[in-house]
Amino acid sequence: MRKRDLHILTSHIFTYTGDARFSVLHPEPSDDWDLKIDYVQPRDAGVYECQINTEPKINMAVMLSVEAAAASIWGSQDVYVKKGSTISLTCSVNVHSSPPSSASVLWYHGSAVVDFDSPRGGISLETEKTEGGTTSKLLVTKAALTDSGNYTCVPNNAHPASVSVHVLNGEHPAAMQTSNRASSYLTSQLSCAALTYLLSCMACR
Repeated sequence: MRKRDLHILTSHIFTYTGDARFSVLHPEPSDDWDLKIDYVQPRDAGVYECQINTEPKINMAVMLSVEAAAASIWGSQDVYVKKGSTISLTCSVNVHSSPPSSASVLWYHGSAVVDFDSPRGGISLETEKTEGGTTSKLLVTKAALTDSGNYTCVPNNAHPASVSVHVLNGEHPAAMQTSNRASSYLTSQLSCAALTYLLSCMACR
């Protein structure tokens, strides 16, 4: 029974609701009676009660909490690749269902849907669907500087996820940071040397 509206959903092996997502699992010859809800939704959250018509009556209440599903992209939020290499982004949507989910996933580059038939070529998608969810892998070969930007995985049954891709022209970000630190250090040393020389000249006057 669903407590919020006192709706009797099932009795024995029979279902008393027009919502086909609800069913009863009763493996013979066990004493287990399980209420199954397919494609659970936020509105399904609440208290459900199992009753046994004995004297006195036996009942047990269960609180169902439903969390919004969300996609996730493997790895760091910032992805660095060298120009000419392959961009590989894997998005997981862990929405459990049986049979395997019919979820579909769209990929966006910036605000535009990734076009697998674009003249650029070299863009492909690998999708795997299981009872545990959907995995979508975007591959962009021969990465160009124009392939940099925000990539978003947008499932039809979960919140999206995004990463920032940086295509580098031959230099790794760590090397760039080291180079910047070295440049700053050199500038600082030159400034100190110039100041020392200036003070020396003033002292000689």
